[in-house]
Amino acid sequence: MSKEYKNFINGEWVDSVTGETFENRNPANWDEVVGVFPKSNKEDVDKAVAGARHAFKEWRLVPSPERGEIMKKAGDIMVQRKEKISRVMTREMGKVIAETRGDTQEGIDTAYYAFGEGRRMFGQTVPSELPNKFNMTTHIPIGVAGLISPWNFPMAIPTWKIFPALTCGNTVVFKPASDTPATATLFIEVLLEAGVPPLAINIVHGTGTAVGIPIVEHPDIDLISFTGSSQVGKIINEKAGKSLKRVSLELGGKNAEIIMDDADLHLALEGALWGAFGTTGQRCTATSRLIVHEKIYKKFVDLLLESTQKLKLGNGLDESVDVGPVVNRGQLETVHSYVEIGKQEGATLLCGGEPDETGDLKKGFFYKPTIFVDVNRNMRIAREEIFGPVLSVIKVASFDEAIDVLNDTDYGLSSSIYTRDVNNAFRAMRDIQAGITYINGPTIGAECHMPFGGVKETGNGHREGGWAVYDFFSETKTVYVDYSGKLQKAQIDNR
Repeated sequence: MSKEYKNFINGEWVDSVTGETFENRNPANWDEVVGVFPKSNKEDVDKAVAGARHAFKEWRLVPSPERGEIMKKAGDIMVQRKEKISRVMTREMGKVIAETRGDTQEGIDTAYYAFGEGRRMFGQTVPSELPNKFNMTTHIPIGVAGLISPWNFPMAIPTWKIFPALTCGNTVVFKPASDTPATATLFIEVLLEAGVPPLAINIVHGTGTAVGIPIVEHPDIDLISFTGSSQVGKIINEKAGKSLKRVSLELGGKNAEIIMDDADLHLALEGALWGAFGTTGQRCTATSRLIVHEKIYKKFVDLLLESTQKLKLGNGLDESVDVGPVVNRGQLETVHSYVEIGKQEGATLLCGGEPDETGDLKKGFFYKPTIFVDVNRNMRIAREEIFGPVLSVIKVASFDEAIDVLNDTDYGLSSSIYTRDVNNAFRAMRDIQAGITYINGPTIGAECHMPFGGVKETGNGHREGGWAVYDFFSETKTVYVDYSGKLQKAQIDNR
């Protein structure tokens, strides 16, 4: 019998008021039900927000170093449960166990970083223009945070949001992706065991329409953090803007790796394979475009084809597997539709291009790693986010052309260049329009203590990760202390 899960609302594990449920299944074996979850609605959201609003009154007064210590304890618990969490994650979203262990480790690292930031909520002391007056800034909590996370990093991305939100003194209403609710529930259990007050953290399962939008529109939610598609992000920004909520959006990408003629080709090959086919291409930072200098184009494409054809597809719990399934049938159909578009546009299909239904793979949603060559920058497969194991290879004649092609997209999340030329490396850092640039590394591989996010349609200017996210989850308050004993007028011409 499948395990039945609940929401955690207002300090209690409860079913949805709807009485309805949905199944969470293993994309590597659709016959396996991971769990049954409540299919919630606006009334459930209202109850969660009421609890979070009540808890904020006390949680905001807990010193931030003490809040940070709770985050550290959560990290310690996650260390003990790392394998359990990782195996559940692989079962519900498919990526290989080595990657889900990395996903869990990112959450652990984020917990420990939050522990440190609890003692580094630095303000500034600034000289006053007037005598006997002291000026400073400090960080204060904002209120109730509505947090909406995607399915491709079911532990890392929720920790990127929830740890800093709580450490800054906010309370949380959390809607995880419907494809990965079990990992999210394990995380909430960790937070409660670590000592987060029960009313301060709420999880409401359900769809974006029934749960996500009510969170965004709720008048008692003060800020929203969303990771997902640019299309949905625009809707959220519009709805939240009506009440002037603070909104952080981390959205899509069409990331490119440039390989110059002076690159270490074997290093670049490793980066291309990992960037394109790690997480089955289901990362916002995935390498979906490969921009290769014409002098080494044929040699590199030959190496790429040979290595790609050796990748092993299968259930991610098998340690020998390189590439797991896509997350569900809808995603499989989306990937295949883009492959058909690529062929219609005149690109040459080098390998892959179809689902793999051999043997046990027919039980899941497996798609062969796919490479297109003879791609030009104007093709849809070179411009639109596919979110699957599809790589488009574009030939260029120079460094300047490579940068121009890389920038010719609506997105600007991650980017990469392989070169031994230090001058071109620094020009790339300056001229690439992206929030992240790797030199001699793939487009994937964020570190928790560094800001993460992009430009253009990849987001709205905020960053997750590192110190920057603590600015988002707190309000800067300016404080003046006048100890002169008399009225002093700033903003008046005293000179």
